[in-house]
Amino acid sequence: MTDTAKSVLITAGASGIGRVIAEACLAQGHQVHVCDISAEAISTLKAEQPLITSTLGDVSLRDQVDQLFVEFKGLYGQLDILVNNVGIAGPTAALEDIDPDDWDRTIDVDLNSLFYVSRRAAPLLKASKGCMINMASNAALFGFPLRSAYAAAKWATIGLTKTWAMELGPFGVRVNALCPGSVSGPRIEHVIAKDAEQRGVSEEAIRDVYQRQNSLRVFVEAEEIAQTILFLCSPAGRNISGQAIPIDGHTEGLSNWLE
Repeated sequence: MTDTAKSVLITAGASGIGRVIAEACLAQGHQVHVCDISAEAISTLKAEQPLITSTLGDVSLRDQVDQLFVEFKGLYGQLDILVNNVGIAGPTAALEDIDPDDWDRTIDVDLNSLFYVSRRAAPLLKASKGCMINMASNAALFGFPLRSAYAAAKWATIGLTKTWAMELGPFGVRVNALCPGSVSGPRIEHVIAKDAEQRGVSEEAIRDVYQRQNSLRVFVEAEEIAQTILFLCSPAGRNISGQAIPIDGHTEGLSNWLE
C-alpha cells in the first residue's frame, strides 16, 4: 500500500451504489473490503474485481458484524475509511397499515446496523484518524409520506452522524452523512413500482413526479456519490465533519401529491 492508499470498508458493497463506491476507491489505489448479504453479488464481484476482498454477512446481526471485523483486521490491520452504505427501502404504506415486522426489519437494517458496525470501527478509526461516511437520504431532510420507517431511520442517521462527529472529532476522525436524492438504478425502480401500486397510478406518473421535484430534473448517478466520498475522505475535505450533505439537485420536500 502506498503512502496515500487507504484501507476502506464498505457495507452492502458488492452491488449497486456500494459496488460503484468500491470500484471508485480501488481506482484511487485504495485497498477495499466489502461486506454484503448476497453470496451471488459477492461471487460476481470476486470474478470481475479480484483485488476487492469481501465478507458474506448480514450487518443487522451483531455476531456477523463481529465476524466481519475479525476478517477485516486479519486482512488489513487498520481502517482508514468506513462507508456505512447498507439500507433497504422498507414498507410503503400509510401509518395505520404498516406491518410492525416490516418496521422492525427496516430499523434493524437501516439503523441498528449503523450502530453495530460503527461501534466496532470507532477504535480503528481513532487509531488511523480516519473517516466515516454514513449513507442517509434526502428523506432525512423533510417528511416522506408513506415511508415512515425509512424516514425514521434516515433522520436518526443524521443525528448519529452529528453526535459521532462531536465524539470522535478530538481523535482526528471526521464523520459525515450523505443525503442522495433518487439514484438511478434497480433500487429506485423498485421504489417507484411500490409507490405506484400503493397510490393506484402508473409508474411513469411516479417517475415524472420524482424527477420534477429535483430542480435539475434528473436522477443522481451512483458515481457522483462515490466521487463525493473520495473528496470528503481526501485532504481537501479535512475540515468537513458533522455534515449532512445533499446530493439531490436541490430536491423539494416530498408531499401527498396527486391529490
